[in-house]
Amino acid sequence: MQPVTKARLQIHFCVLLWGFTAILGKLITLSALALVWWRMLLVTGALLLMPRVWRGLQAMPARLRWAYAGIGVLVSLHWLTFYAAIKLANASVGATCIALGPVFLAFIEPWITRRKFDPRELLIAIAVVPGVAMVVGGVPSGMRMGIAVGVLSALFVALFGSLNKRLVEHGDPFTVTCIELGTGTVFLTLLGPLIPHTGPAFQLPSTHDAVLLLTLAFGCTLLPFTLVLFALRHVSAFMMQMITNLEPVYAIVLAIVLLGEQRQLDAWFYGGVAVILGAVFAHPFLHREERKPAQPELLSTAESHNVVD
Repeated sequence: MQPVTKARLQIHFCVLLWGFTAILGKLITLSALALVWWRMLLVTGALLLMPRVWRGLQAMPARLRWAYAGIGVLVSLHWLTFYAAIKLANASVGATCIALGPVFLAFIEPWITRRKFDPRELLIAIAVVPGVAMVVGGVPSGMRMGIAVGVLSALFVALFGSLNKRLVEHGDPFTVTCIELGTGTVFLTLLGPLIPHTGPAFQLPSTHDAVLLLTLAFGCTLLPFTLVLFALRHVSAFMMQMITNLEPVYAIVLAIVLLGEQRQLDAWFYGGVAVILGAVFAHPFLHREERKPAQPELLSTAESHNVVD
């Protein structure tokens, strides 16, 4: 098998695993806060066992460590709102909202990375508006709070993704991930008592939830991250983004097959999803640079998660 073909298949497999994160978020009975706290804690603990991470921590300037720690707070808020959206609505709604990330990126990334705003990116936001309206109209009224929280989660994706992009060349990806998720764990521990009706962030999971949490942390986080780091050596940023844009599609298909969520949603929802995904897939074509190497700046802390040029 050619290296490029193998890399593409690896990335498709990783995106499929990321698609399962929404499904696992629905199946795990813990609150969104406890779910994210355990996921971050497990991944951070595994990374701290790697000598590579400790070497990276020792070599990294303190100022840069603090910068990544701040990003880690945004990462924890993204995951918290993402899983809260799934709990408040369902996996399909949560995955669809995350597809709005490139819309926010069109405005936030130029500001954070100090590049000129590209008016072509405004087309993405304009194209997405009718899709969002259709999605809102296609879900039961009781799920609309989940949409609002999911949109907030997409905003956090754009914020931490842009910040990571600005700092991506200054640290080893595994070390950066350890700092960000470790800081996120500490932040959620402090935040837990301030959030009403969620229970303690560190509550012990049942056996059922523990198995799913381990699958989420290692099967859907560390494994795909590692595979993608190798695959990025052989694919362009454009190809990487086109494949990762499939994550909401995989998540929605899995939600239909495994959770039967099509019974909760009507044709307007799926029509809106098609409009949103059409705009998301159009984004990389506006900035197609086949020879530019892909960077793992968003992959270290999210499963969406587009590598944005």
